[in-house]
Amino acid sequence: MALPYHCIFCRIVSRDVPSYILTEDEDCIAFMDINPVAPGHVLIISKHHAENIFDIPAPTLQRIMPVVQRVALAVNAVFLPDGINLLQANGPGAAQSVPHFHVHVVPRWSNDGLGMNWPLRPGERSAIEANAERLRAVLR
Repeated sequence: MALPYHCIFCRIVSRDVPSYILTEDEDCIAFMDINPVAPGHVLIISKHHAENIFDIPAPTLQRIMPVVQRVALAVNAVFLPDGINLLQANGPGAAQSVPHFHVHVVPRWSNDGLGMNWPLRPGERSAIEANAERLRAVLR
């Protein structure tokens, strides 16, 4: 499959753009983010161009997730953070920065100033139940 040359991550896969590769296999590459939000910020990308979670084949996703776990374990062992965020965004509304499937592994420390948490606001139970039913209908 030809990779889109305009895609920065495809250019990393083809080695046309240098990167700090940590590990790779036939499905993915893990490398250091060059715009890290914290020391040890790593990206794991699919080697095959898929724009987001909706486009990536399920078997490929199943093979990538153990690599995400291995990288998270390594980041945890090396940087000893208070926690780790795994972030995978899809589309502009979710602030997806590159339209190529990728997972961020971000080590976190208490009071690091990074946003991720949102305030808890109880939802209306009838609206939650109605939304659950809509989703169940699609998942059946």
